[in-house]
Amino acid sequence: MTALVVDRIGLLVTNDETVGEGRLGIVRDAAVVIEDGSVVAVVPAGAAGDERLDAAGACVIPGFVDSHTHPVFAGDRSAEFAARMAGRPYAAGGIHTTVAATRSASEPELRAGLRRRVAEAHRGGTTHLEAKSGYGLTVEHELRLLRLAGEITDDTTLMAAHVVTAERAGAAEEYVDLVCGAMVEAAAPLARWIDVFCERGAFDGDQTRRVLEAGQAAGLGLRVHAAQLGPGPGVQIAVELGAASADHCTHLTGADVDALGGSTTVATLLPASDFSTRQPYPDGRRLVDAGATVALATNCNPGSSFTTAMALCIALAVRDCGLTVEEALWAATAGGARALRRDDIGRIAPGARADLALLDAPSYLHLAYRPGMDLVLATVARGALVWARPGP
Repeated sequence: MTALVVDRIGLLVTNDETVGEGRLGIVRDAAVVIEDGSVVAVVPAGAAGDERLDAAGACVIPGFVDSHTHPVFAGDRSAEFAARMAGRPYAAGGIHTTVAATRSASEPELRAGLRRRVAEAHRGGTTHLEAKSGYGLTVEHELRLLRLAGEITDDTTLMAAHVVTAERAGAAEEYVDLVCGAMVEAAAPLARWIDVFCERGAFDGDQTRRVLEAGQAAGLGLRVHAAQLGPGPGVQIAVELGAASADHCTHLTGADVDALGGSTTVATLLPASDFSTRQPYPDGRRLVDAGATVALATNCNPGSSFTTAMALCIALAVRDCGLTVEEALWAATAGGARALRRDDIGRIAPGARADLALLDAPSYLHLAYRPGMDLVLATVARGALVWARPGP
C-alpha cells in the first residue's frame, strides 16, 4: 500500500516524454502513486492506496518552480508602484527603501512575512521557490535573510550585490570588496547560489564578474540579473562563466540571443516585472527559436513585482512574450528546474519529488485562457497536501 494516490486525473502533464505524449508528457485518465514524498508510478486511474486524493477528472500539472524570488523583506512600496503607473520610470534606487525597512524589522516579523508569501504561492500551485537575500547589504543582515530563507526554501541565493549600500554611496569598489570578501565567506555555508544585479544604477560588468568569480571560488552556483532596464554585459558574462541562469532578458541584443541559444545558461523571463515597471516584454519566441532554454518566474519582491502568481506569468508570457501555452507551462515548471539545475522537480515521473497542482479545469490551457482566475483546487508538495480549496 502507498501513502497517497492522486486518482481520476482527466489530463496529467508529466513533463516527461518517457511517461506520456509530447514534450509535456501528457497522460489521460491517470493516477499518480506517491510514497515517502516521491512519485513511484504513473498508472491508469483506479489505483489503490492508504490515502486517496480524487481529482474528479481535473487536469493535474507539476507544481510550479519559481526560480527567481526576493521573498524575505519588510515594508511597502505601493506608492512607488502608483507613481510608475502615472508615468515615473523605474530605477534600481528604490531598493534602498526596502533595505531600511528590512533592517529595522524583527526576525519574527520577517519570518511571518516569508511564511505568508510561501503559503500564498502554495495556493497558486507553486511548490518550489528560490529565495534571494539582498535587502540587508551588511554581513549581519544578509546572513539573517539567508538563514530565514533556508528555514522554508531549498534554493537560497546570496544577492548582496543588489545595489551599493547607502553607507558606501560613491564607493562602489569598496562595497564590491566587502561582497567578494567577508560576505561571500560568511554566507557560503547558507547559500547555494550567488547573484548580481548587472545594470545601470547597480553593478557594471567588471564588478559583476568580480562578484561571480568570488562566489564561484567559494563553491556557489551563478545567477545574473541581466538586461532588465537596457542592453548590458550581463548575458555575455553569465554565458562565459557558465551561470545557471540569466534573468529578466528584457533588452537582449542579437549576440545575447545567440549566446543563450548556444549555451546551458537558462534565459529566465520575469514578465510580471515588466508589467509592474512598464518595461517592454522580453521576446520569448526569439529565444525559443534560437534554441535557448526558457524559464518563467515571478520575481516576487516589494518594488517591481509583488506577486507569487505563476499563472499570471504564464498568461503574460503567452499574450506578450510570444510563447505558446505549452511552452509557457513547461517554462514555469521544467524550465524553472533547469534554471536551478535540478532534476527532482518540475516533472511528475518515477523518482521525482511529488510536487503537483490540481486545476479546476479540464486542461492546462485554462491557465492562459482564464487569466486572473483562482484555478488551483489543491497543491501537493513533497507528497503532502499543503493547500486545498475549502469546500462549500
